[in-house]
Amino acid sequence: MIVAEPQFEDFAHAARDAYDLDPSAELTLLNVSENGTFRVDDPVQGRSVLRVHRTGYHAREAIASELAWITALRSEGTVRTPAFIPSPAGDDVVLVRLAGGEERFVVRFEWVDGVEPTEDRLAADFEELGGITARLHAHARTWRRPEGFTRFVWDFDTSLGEHGHWGRWQDGLAVGPQEQEVLGRCADLIRRRLAVYGTGPERFGLVHADMRLANLLVKGNDVTVIDFDDCGLSWFMYDLGSSLSFIEHEPYVPELVDAWVRGYRAVAPLTAQDEAELPTFIMLRRLLLVAWIGSHSSTETAQAMGEDYTATSCRLAEHYLGTMAI
Repeated sequence: MIVAEPQFEDFAHAARDAYDLDPSAELTLLNVSENGTFRVDDPVQGRSVLRVHRTGYHAREAIASELAWITALRSEGTVRTPAFIPSPAGDDVVLVRLAGGEERFVVRFEWVDGVEPTEDRLAADFEELGGITARLHAHARTWRRPEGFTRFVWDFDTSLGEHGHWGRWQDGLAVGPQEQEVLGRCADLIRRRLAVYGTGPERFGLVHADMRLANLLVKGNDVTVIDFDDCGLSWFMYDLGSSLSFIEHEPYVPELVDAWVRGYRAVAPLTAQDEAELPTFIMLRRLLLVAWIGSHSSTETAQAMGEDYTATSCRLAEHYLGTMAI
């Protein structure tokens, strides 16, 4: 059973009035990650999702920018993704304040039925995901962002460098001297390869940045992308790395990568250089998750990964160093 941080739950209940929820509406915790996400079962308004934001992660302008992209994607039919629900007062982002003065931002979304992809159909789902990702990237390349649009930049420095959004990979669980040595060499190779790859507009732009399996909902033949909370500016191919989050070591990953590439190319061009660099983005994401686990050790996901995630990351890093050295 997931145990909520008291404040996440407190803020979720405090948001009832802002959204005019029925007093009998039930709030059920779905997930605690950067944010606390709750299912809302209201006897009058029906089912929806309430997202309580972590303090100090995104400013109101950044959250509004996420919602602006979601709205554009939906209005143009680019991907399936839930719509957000403004408050009765017309606020896209609601500021909830507790009696003690603590404040957090809250956003409400429509409920979408579906389940996380299962192993028996992962290859088919990844092929469709490749096409979805290609459509997202095509939209990002042509979409005129509204004035004031602001989102995180996920480059090397803000991922694995001194200004990492999720902390330092060096502070990951069970990262001792030996682990620091091999992961440090891996991070340096990633840095050098990305410097050569470059950040031209054909390779670097607005991406979802967290297209892992937990953020995909499958119902029949439909795949819905949820949780754009980490969307920002990064390499387009980083989206493939994020799709393989926490399963990078599995033996079926090459099959998933091939399926993703096949699906992507069915919608948009993918250069040989892009495809050749996919292992770099897989390792970039892997090291970023080592940092995330270290800085979010109280979450259920981090505890499930534990110290073994670092040990496996070292084995993956050795393989990457042996096959991608320059």
